[in-house]
Amino acid sequence: MIDYLVGVDGGGTGTRARVTRIDGQLVGCGQAGPSALGQGIEQAWVHVRDAVAAAFAAAGIDTPPLSACALGLGLSGVHNHGWRDAFLAVRPHSAGAPFAEVALDTDAFVMLLGAHAGGPGAIVASGTGSVGEIWRADGSRQSVGGWGFPVGDEGSGAWLGQRAVRLAQWAMDGRIHRSALVHAVWEVCGATRERLLAWCDEAGQFEYAQLAPLVFDTEAADLSAAHLLRRAVQALDAVAQALDGPQGAPLVVCGSIGVRLAPRFSEATQMRRVEPAGDAAEGALHLIRRALMQSNN
Repeated sequence: MIDYLVGVDGGGTGTRARVTRIDGQLVGCGQAGPSALGQGIEQAWVHVRDAVAAAFAAAGIDTPPLSACALGLGLSGVHNHGWRDAFLAVRPHSAGAPFAEVALDTDAFVMLLGAHAGGPGAIVASGTGSVGEIWRADGSRQSVGGWGFPVGDEGSGAWLGQRAVRLAQWAMDGRIHRSALVHAVWEVCGATRERLLAWCDEAGQFEYAQLAPLVFDTEAADLSAAHLLRRAVQALDAVAQALDGPQGAPLVVCGSIGVRLAPRFSEATQMRRVEPAGDAAEGALHLIRRALMQSNN
């Protein structure tokens, strides 16, 4: 018997869980480390379960058996069928039983469901990574961008951070001047060639994304930082335009970077923008509700 619905939004920076009772009454919310599938299947399940446990703990409730919970998941990396299948193949058990039901989709799709209250619409999301997604009234779906770090995800936090580090490398070589952004990157990553090389050798998507705030912080004093942000806006605006163009579906711009850059988007994109109805964890709850309704029909 299902007592709880669990919605989980997991990406390259962190995992957020929201738990409700079967009637929709909120139980609690919790957070844990990243659960992007590209960072490890085992880690993803560990952090999903940690976030769920934190949500129950916030309500003062002992974590129930998994069989009492139906789980909706929106995770970064689900588009990779190998990662998705490996993740589902090792789903955890407690008291000898797994979750009563599991519905899994991309983090972008659950963000869309949350933003549009479970209905059709479009999003441009930029946080650690970036992607555009549309779900039309006829049931068709389309993704734009979201090709992943380091090749794609233009306009994302990791994209900004990687380019900021590149400027810091060039300045260390003497190829460009030592700007405010360069000094800010050196302070975090190392102000010698050896330290900067060592940082780059170990850094991944998450670490680069943590540098994105430095670009915003130095924008007013640094033309190179301002230029990076203009390029990010252009990249994300192009994603929005590819999602059915200026006359397309209502559009929500979301994610930590997207929200900061949204006021700078083109007039055509601004005409489509609407405020989000909810977040990705709420979208994951919509996902599991839909799955339960379909299984009961």
